[in-house]
Amino acid sequence: MSNRLFQSVIHQMKDAVDRVIGVIDENGVIIACSELVRIGEFRTKIKDEMAYSSDVLVSGGATYRALIYNGTKTEYVVFVEGEDKMADKMSRLLSISLGNIKNLYDEKYDKGSFIKNIILDNILPSDIYIKSKELHFNTEEVRVVFLIKFLGKPEMLPFEMLQNMFPDKTRDYVVSVGEQDVVLVKEVKPNIEVKDIEKIATNIADTLSTEFYSKVSIGISTAVENLKDLARAYKEAQIAIEVGKVFETEKNILSYDNLGIGRLIYQLPTTLCEMFISEVFKRGTLESLDRETLMTIQCFFENNLNVSETSRKLFVHRNTLVYRLEKIKKITGLDLREFEHAITFKVALMVKKYLNSKPIKF
Repeated sequence: MSNRLFQSVIHQMKDAVDRVIGVIDENGVIIACSELVRIGEFRTKIKDEMAYSSDVLVSGGATYRALIYNGTKTEYVVFVEGEDKMADKMSRLLSISLGNIKNLYDEKYDKGSFIKNIILDNILPSDIYIKSKELHFNTEEVRVVFLIKFLGKPEMLPFEMLQNMFPDKTRDYVVSVGEQDVVLVKEVKPNIEVKDIEKIATNIADTLSTEFYSKVSIGISTAVENLKDLARAYKEAQIAIEVGKVFETEKNILSYDNLGIGRLIYQLPTTLCEMFISEVFKRGTLESLDRETLMTIQCFFENNLNVSETSRKLFVHRNTLVYRLEKIKKITGLDLREFEHAITFKVALMVKKYLNSKPIKF
């Protein structure tokens, strides 16, 4: 489609420009030219030289320049006959104009741009069906949204990394939603299990770490069966990462399906959370628990309220642990050996952690 688009524009420019102009694709082939007989010629040497040079190259009686698309270099190269200053200016204008035209065209007809508009909720639900028919897009496939947040600034563009990993543009769609954030909308098998979806995310994180030396945090949505649900799926992936920042700080892969009670707490108003905390703990009681006591509580929860197993893990005598639990009961009024009290205490700790993560309002 780009071939016809470029050729149409260059054909219209032909009478206004007294020089041969054209476009070379990623394979080094001339795909558009003001002299039709040159279409199909190979310029692989030029493509190789452009890969190791700056944005512009003067060689063999012509000026070559990378085509600028969305503010970045692309695999396309424009060329203008001549090695003088006028050829340099014309190549610059040709690069910018063809890049802008391709950008506008893609926004209207490109599936990737269509997907981006859906996930960002920039298109009406009624228009999704119409647009998908225009693009011959299958609306009923099962898809999962992965939100990949890059930690730090990698040497290579995050979008390019993911695009290299998922080159099949008919089934997987890579969308840039921020300087450090990339969304992957991936087609998956029907009835796929959460563990298999998480395995895909693990492979992404491992590949980015080993091959590109980039650390990421990945939020995973539930599987959706219709295009119109991708906006909801994207929000789920965002929530997964946000909840993970609060309750699962040691994890870098977070699935919306496995957020548990943390997801519920995250969606509660802070005023309601503060009321709950004040009901469970008297003023200052939670703050009076020292680090050792809090570690004991955490270990007790991790071992399913089993006194013997917890004392073994903490390397303390069973009576010592019982003494600590009695001390906690005296301070807070909650006996962690009782299931109902333990659940209340566990939820209260999570709510407190959530409140601590919220910015202070003045």
